[in-house]
This record gives sequence, C-alpha cells and structure tokens, in this order.
Amino acid sequence: MEITEVKVKVVESKNDRLQAFCSITIDNCFVIRDLKIIEGAKGAFVAMPSRKIMGKCTHCSAKNHIKSRFCNECGKELDDEDKSKGAKLHADIAHPINSECRNLLQDKILEVYEKEKAIFLRLLNAERSA
Repeated sequence: MEITEVKVKVVESKNDRLQAFCSITIDNCFVIRDLKIIEGAKGAFVAMPSRKIMGKCTHCSAKNHIKSRFCNECGKELDDEDKSKGAKLHADIAHPINSECRNLLQDKILEVYEKEKAIFLRLLNAERSA
C-alpha cells in the first residue's frame, strides 16, 4: 500500500482541539476523506472519519442522534433509555486494521500537516502585519 496523495486543510481555531481536515489517496485509486487532525494531550493525532450513532424514536421510529432529547421528526421527547448513558457516540467509517498501517497513515499525514501548518501560520502572520 502506498499513500500517493495527502491533502490537508488547516482550520483556524483558538481553543478547539481540531487542527485540520484531510483526505488521502491510496495507490492512486482509493480516496478516504474527512480524516481529522486533533491536538491531544500527547500531541497531534489523526482521527478516522466517523458517523454519529443513531437511535430510533419510540413514537415515530425516526432516526435521531443517540444523545438527542427530542425527535427531529415528530418533536416528542425521547425516552431516557434511548440516550444510552455512557454509550459510544460515533462509529468509524474507515480505519486501519493494525498499528503498522495506522502508523504509516499517521506519519505521512502529520508530515504533510506540519508543512501546511507552517505555510498557514506564515500567511496568517503576514496578513496580521499588513
């Protein structure tokens, strides 16, 4: 497997841990979008694309985010058991199977991120001083 392209979009944020969005192309034929670069306690890491986990309304059976208080379809209050306290809120759409693959992806993405971040900061500083 070869990562043939990495695109990074640095996000301007003051207190948010989200640093950038990115997409990767593997072997010039497979794209994964919406990876996120997050600033964690031990430095930046790559979060895989994910979706919100949904639950069904007991009144109309419409899908709602698991932590929602009211149904998006019928507006009725959702039951407490639908909120599943302590439940996982997101599920990965795509993710590496082993640590070797994860390290390969993360190292390549963070390498490009550092270059893009330097350019972004240079432009931001030039804009502020102008």
